[in-house]
Amino acid sequence: MKIGTPKETFAGERRVAMTPDSATALQKLGHTCVIETGAGLEAGFDDAAYTAAGVEVVKTAAALWKAADVLAKVRVPDATEMKRLREGQTLISFFSPVADEKKMKSAATKGATVVAMEMIPRISRAQKMDALSSMANIAGYRAVIEAGNNFGRFFTGQITAAGKVPPAKVLVVGAGVAGLAAIGTSTSLGAITLAFDVRPEVAEQVESMGAEFVYLDFEEEQTDGAATGGYASVSSPEFREAQLAKFRELAPEVDIVITTALIPNREAPELWTEDMVAAMKPGSVIVDLAAEKGGNCKLTVMDEKVVTENGVTIIGYTDFPSRMASQASSLYSTNIRHLMTDLTPEKDGEI
Repeated sequence: MKIGTPKETFAGERRVAMTPDSATALQKLGHTCVIETGAGLEAGFDDAAYTAAGVEVVKTAAALWKAADVLAKVRVPDATEMKRLREGQTLISFFSPVADEKKMKSAATKGATVVAMEMIPRISRAQKMDALSSMANIAGYRAVIEAGNNFGRFFTGQITAAGKVPPAKVLVVGAGVAGLAAIGTSTSLGAITLAFDVRPEVAEQVESMGAEFVYLDFEEEQTDGAATGGYASVSSPEFREAQLAKFRELAPEVDIVITTALIPNREAPELWTEDMVAAMKPGSVIVDLAAEKGGNCKLTVMDEKVVTENGVTIIGYTDFPSRMASQASSLYSTNIRHLMTDLTPEKDGEI
C-alpha cells in the first residue's frame, strides 16, 4: 500500500509523521511512501533526504491525499482534510474521537478507517506505539528547559570566588511520563527536586531519580490513586484539601513549579491557586503542561507567557513537542512504524 504524509496544517505545528528513517523501515514492510513537498522541512528533513530514502515527493496536499491508501498525520485533520478522506482509506493520526463526534461520523459515513493514536491502549505490548508517552516525555523535558530559560539563576548550587549560589528548588506536580521526564531533567541540572503524585506507588520511582517525594499526612494517600491506563484518579475533597495545604506550605520555598496533572477527556484540575502564586518569590517560574485543558494553575493563559504583579512567570505553552520538532518527529514516526509493523505481519505491503 502507499503510505502518504501531508504537511501539517495546524498553525505553528512543526512535526511530521514520516521521517526518512521511518520511510525506509516502512518500505521493508512492502509499502511505498509518498510525502508532500516541504512536509518535513521544519523538523529538519528536506525533500532531498526523503528522495534519497526512496520516498516519492508530490507538490500538493490534494495530490497526496488522492494518491495514498494510508495517511499518516500528527494533528487532528482539519475540515479540508476530512473532505479529502475517501472510502477505503486509512487515516493514522491524533484524532480526538471522544471530543469530536462530528469528525468521527464523517469518517464513518465515507467508509474510511481511522486509527486514533491517543486511543491505543497503554498495555505492555503496545508501548512501542504509545505516542502519548513519546510526546509527554518530550514535553516534560522541554518544560524544564523553558523554565530555565525564564529563571534568573543557575539550577545547580555553586561556590565561586564571587560568592555562593544556592541551588534552585523545583517542584514537579504529577509523576506520570511528563513528570518523570521533568524530574530527570531537573535533577540532572543540579536542582533540588521535589515531586508529588496522588499515587504513592510512584514514590520509589521518584526517589530513584534523585528527587524527594512529597508525602501528605493523610490516610487516603495510602490507597490506590491510579486509574485505568496509568493515569491518576480523581481524589476526594478531603484529600484535595490536604494536597492544597501542602502546596501552600511549599509555595514560598520553591523557585520553579512544573504541573503535569491531566486526565484524558477531563478539564485539568486546579492545583496551584492564585494565593499560592502570590506567595511565591519574585523571579519564580510556573510551567503548566495542562494549559490546553484549562491549566493546573488558576492564572495560566493558554499558549501565552504571563508575568504576575509579584514577578512570577507563568508559561502556558501547548506546543512543547513541536518546539523540539526533529526529536518529536523521530519518536512519533517510530510509533507509527511499529503500528504498521503489527498491521503488516506478512511484510507484503497489505494491512
